[in-house]
Amino acid sequence: MKFKKLALSIAGTALAATVASFSTSAMAIENSDIKIGISIWSSTDVLGSQCKRVLDAAAEALGVEIQYVDQAHVSEKVTASIEQLVAAGCQGIIVCNSSDTEMISAIKTANDNEVYLAQFFRIISKDANPAIYQIATDSPYFIGAVHENEPQNGENLMNILLAKGDRNIGLIGWEQGDATWLGRWEGYKAGVEKWNAEHPDDQATLTEPQYAGTSSEGGSKAAEALMAANPNLDALIPAGGGGDPLLGAIAAVERAGKTQTIDIVSTDFLPDLGERLANGSMAGQSGGHYCDPLIAFMMVYNAIKGNYTDFEGKFEDVTFPYLYVSSPDDYADYEKYFVDQLPFTTEEFVEMSKLSLNDLKALASRISIEDAAARAAK
Repeated sequence: MKFKKLALSIAGTALAATVASFSTSAMAIENSDIKIGISIWSSTDVLGSQCKRVLDAAAEALGVEIQYVDQAHVSEKVTASIEQLVAAGCQGIIVCNSSDTEMISAIKTANDNEVYLAQFFRIISKDANPAIYQIATDSPYFIGAVHENEPQNGENLMNILLAKGDRNIGLIGWEQGDATWLGRWEGYKAGVEKWNAEHPDDQATLTEPQYAGTSSEGGSKAAEALMAANPNLDALIPAGGGGDPLLGAIAAVERAGKTQTIDIVSTDFLPDLGERLANGSMAGQSGGHYCDPLIAFMMVYNAIKGNYTDFEGKFEDVTFPYLYVSSPDDYADYEKYFVDQLPFTTEEFVEMSKLSLNDLKALASRISIEDAAARAAK
């Protein structure tokens, strides 16, 4: 807060006392005065629109204002989006996609303007970029990150394909160097390596990635290139990118007449996933994690309210669970509790906002189809 600077410029003890009183009461900021910015790759694609749906519902339940900036995962737009949301009067911001290097500028903007900041679907790599991680840790305004275990996710998806008998697997990435993509790729490779070590007479192969960007057209072209180069291809992994590359890859496989011979798994649930699992155009998927930004939103909200404090010297690392489906039956309950309705009610959003940070982390770790079903049954 900038109340100390303000006090210095005001003469008179009465006015100074008023400012001091205002500074003290700032921690009790009314929800109607709170504005939270959402810097997101897209608020309209498959995953982004699901994120917007749950964030809009949470903001309405709490009576706070939110503002979106779509930055298309373009580096200069990512950093500019933080500046834009600060200029719009946001007291806190959540951001994705955000590379580690982009976070240097984002954190500086947050520090300079005393605005709270958290990542979702991403975390600064402590091992690959320790200096940037330290910048984040040292910041009094950077809270932390909500993210998934991407290597584990990649390995789990690879195991779905291997269990179905697939051995010639093509890989589609989205942006070279993206931390989430690299984590998933690590997991895919680990799954193949473990399988091959245990099955010397039944080896599996994984291609080098074809990159699709974040568009449906990119996914289609990447799938076509992999099928042309590998006549025996029996599986595809469009790794992610918001859902649109997956749609393009599915369309390319359908045009080639190979829906029944090429299994596809991916991350980020499609809205018609149940139908696709039934007709064979999808073999399995991880996702359902559109609540990830909800947890980051609640962290920033509580920081603005003054409920979560003392971020300097800490990096709040919140791991969020993926959901996995590989059959129409798997998908049925997900559809019931995450598609036909949100997994949280208005009352539950309000109760969530009152949790301590440790309790919020615990809630995040429990989010699942089973948990949503149990709460709905009460």
